[in-house]
Amino acid sequence: MYWLKPGIKKDLEKRWRLPDRIFFGRGACHILAGVYLDAPPLPGFRAQRIVPDDGYAGNHIFLTDGAIAFDFHGYSIRDRLLAQHWRGWSKRYPSWTGAVEDVDFPLLDTAALNARKMLGPDQYGYDPVARAQRLLARIDHAAAYRAAAALVGN
Repeated sequence: MYWLKPGIKKDLEKRWRLPDRIFFGRGACHILAGVYLDAPPLPGFRAQRIVPDDGYAGNHIFLTDGAIAFDFHGYSIRDRLLAQHWRGWSKRYPSWTGAVEDVDFPLLDTAALNARKMLGPDQYGYDPVARAQRLLARIDHAAAYRAAAALVGN
């Protein structure tokens, strides 16, 4: 896992200059998921959220069809994505734990996001929606999905 240096998430300029994978993996995962769902490149995906127990960081929003997941890494096996997330946070905080739940709020609505301690798309200083659209446009979704699906059971 990648850990940001202290202060980067609070500095809009430094945060914006992060590479896409880090930007969407460390604080803007909900924007990527919301843009994906606004114009789904593949059908059947829904958003899920990893919610850490009280007192811990580690919130993460990803998309899944139940077996395959999509987030800033691209397409992967859902169970492996969850295991990696748990390993990474538990390594840093040995008593870390959390739960996975379906997302039941609009992922691009500032008020709904702020209520859950996430920034809305208009609070990044620049346009994270357009950035997410560009990132999604660079992916061959069907081929990447097939590659991840071929690993199920391996």
